[in-house]
Amino acid sequence: MNILEALVARLAWLLVLMSVGGHAQAGAPCAGPQRLCASVDTNTRAHAPLLAMLDDPAIQPRPLKPQTNEPSPPPPPSDTPIRIALLLPLRSSTLAPAAEAVRAGFMAGMERDGTGFKAEVVPTGDAPRDVLDAYARAAVASDVIVGPLARAAVAALADSDAVTRPTVVLSVPEGRPAVPRLMLVAGLSVEDEARQVAEWAAREHPHGRALVLTGGAAWAQRAAGAFEARWTRLGHTNQRFAVPSGEGGKAALDELRQKLEIDPPDLLFAALDGAGLRPVRALAGAAIPCYGGGAANPGRPAQDDLSGSSGLSGLDGVRILDLPWIVLPDHPVVMVYPRPLHTEQAPDMDRLYALGIDAFRVARELALRGGAPFGIDGVTGRLDVMPGPGGQLQLRRVEAAVVVRDGAFAPVDRER
Repeated sequence: MNILEALVARLAWLLVLMSVGGHAQAGAPCAGPQRLCASVDTNTRAHAPLLAMLDDPAIQPRPLKPQTNEPSPPPPPSDTPIRIALLLPLRSSTLAPAAEAVRAGFMAGMERDGTGFKAEVVPTGDAPRDVLDAYARAAVASDVIVGPLARAAVAALADSDAVTRPTVVLSVPEGRPAVPRLMLVAGLSVEDEARQVAEWAAREHPHGRALVLTGGAAWAQRAAGAFEARWTRLGHTNQRFAVPSGEGGKAALDELRQKLEIDPPDLLFAALDGAGLRPVRALAGAAIPCYGGGAANPGRPAQDDLSGSSGLSGLDGVRILDLPWIVLPDHPVVMVYPRPLHTEQAPDMDRLYALGIDAFRVARELALRGGAPFGIDGVTGRLDVMPGPGGQLQLRRVEAAVVVRDGAFAPVDRER
């Protein structure tokens, strides 16, 4: 045997050894094509809630920047598509319009990136039992489930032992520090939004005193409480002032005027809707910076009526945290998706439409990445799905910060 033959023989023997070693370490194959079963460990990794750890910055890691914002490539061609069930209260007399907005957004997202996927819309009513029964049926025939939408339905599902598939829920279950291991919370949250506003205001006013203005609605009280908790944790002080609507509103505004003249704060946080924000801004003027969440967004930059006035007129300088879909319509990520046919629908319906788009995108990435972390620039904000405590996945949404300037929204870099 010459030298060349000896080298070839030795190389062949090494390849045999490597092949045996590789097979010894490999796991069991996936049970079926295109299923969410990259490995036994991957398919049983927990999906923790978004809000469980947000209140404690000491144990909330800063989201890692993903390598790319591009969506995962479509799955290889297969006779068995990845199946997503969309569980929505389309049979509810009160929630059907909201459910239809989410459904339309979900289908818009699927129309663009749905190659290799199959969606089934599962209508439900209001009753939690109805939702749980529909979920159980959907889990048998689906790989991923999106929904429910109503907070009560999400709470009922979170309290059950029915969650057997990766599930992207569309509302935040109130008062629950933990949810089932396969449940990922992707709902829009006024509390999380208020905490982000507090962090933004603290960066711009590192030694500021805040005056928190709140209406009487339950969501306003939750937003005010979340802002105050985060503001205090960041080492700042604040006071709260109630701005009721109706008969007591005028007297409250008179009292607020006196308060601002005697002891003006460094900034205002408006846990108010757009109608409540206007008189406050007119009273406080531009000298006192004013911050608000999406609920305080007073209107679209476009002309709102035949008089040519804008919903943002007279509000220059107001800082708003809202969804890119609402405040950054020219953003490249937003522009690739069609707008709803009802272009004059209420902003909350626009937000639900946007939530539907991102719900599909999150479900798609969960299916294709098999439980691995990922990040996407969504139409509801920057979305990072990352391991939390115990390796469980949780979703972190960072909304768009804008300032009203010349009757339009201008983006703000909150990291500065």
